[in-house]
Amino acid sequence: MSSPAAIAQSGLQTAGLRLQVSAHNIANMNTPGFAPQRVSEASAGPLSGVSAQVVPGDQPGVSLEQEAIEQMAARLAFKANVFALRSAQDTTGTLLNVFA
Repeated sequence: MSSPAAIAQSGLQTAGLRLQVSAHNIANMNTPGFAPQRVSEASAGPLSGVSAQVVPGDQPGVSLEQEAIEQMAARLAFKANVFALRSAQDTTGTLLNVFA
């Protein structure tokens, strides 16, 4: 079983990958023949966080609107996982205070 901190860390890494892929798509949008990429996310198993991989996009061409949405989603995922990480740390601290 993974710790809540490890699960949140996998979410942070996935959010970072989403942001990186979106930036890559925007940087290459005027490259002839460029096909945008996406991040495919899946559960890594019960209590194991998330796994992510870069896959080809389903439509040709880069949409700035879609990339803006991807970046906003990555930002929200960062916030959610940082909150989960802080909550896990607070819980651990509280438990240590109770048993000390």
